[in-house]
Amino acid sequence: MSLWEYANPVKFMALSKRLIPAVSVLAAVTIITGILWGYFGTADDYKQGSTVKIIFLHVPAALLAINAWIMMLVASLIWLVRRHHVSALAAKATAPIGLTMTLIALGTGAIWGKPMWGTYWAWDPRLTSFMILCVFYLGYIALWEAIEDKDTAADLTSILCMIGSVFALLSRYAVNFWNQGLHQAASLSLDKEQHVDNSYYFPLVLCIIGFVLLFVVLVLIRTRTEIRTRRVAALQARGR
Repeated sequence: MSLWEYANPVKFMALSKRLIPAVSVLAAVTIITGILWGYFGTADDYKQGSTVKIIFLHVPAALLAINAWIMMLVASLIWLVRRHHVSALAAKATAPIGLTMTLIALGTGAIWGKPMWGTYWAWDPRLTSFMILCVFYLGYIALWEAIEDKDTAADLTSILCMIGSVFALLSRYAVNFWNQGLHQAASLSLDKEQHVDNSYYFPLVLCIIGFVLLFVVLVLIRTRTEIRTRRVAALQARGR
């Protein structure tokens, strides 16, 4: 069995229909367990108090905001090389989810930053690249809607996706590239001095797993919707 078989819309629809219920349940269980464990099962941080517990929303959302764009890049490259419509539609379907995660990350980051930094916003390298990534998400979605021919839209948004990937990577590694900035180092790190305490680590990992599963479910549902929309448009065009 080849992975490319699921570039066939019929096979993709059949597989996704089977996956969505099970993955939805796993996502709900892991997110609820992780959030409850993180917020009620951990002690306040000795420096940041209870404010640090926003990490259980902020970090998973930020990771998905970046990796959603990376997934869009991979799907876009598949479209450009192999012209599989499912990959183009998957990239399109992912963009609003990635934008939502970016807005959650920016919002929770601002709430976290106010008591820690004394301000909701600073032109920190990571924050700035994240804001630019948010603008790229908006531009990507707008470009899809602005072009009537969907294959042309897929081509142009794929190019935009490749350009925006620079800022997705900067959002992830800005702290490593620039030593200056208010944003702390990565919460999950191989460096034991930077790594969060294990009492936070395990519920945080559970939250991240839950968010990833939720992301998978939402992408599958939205891609199915895009495929159905494309089919309806094709039928309407034939009927004219």
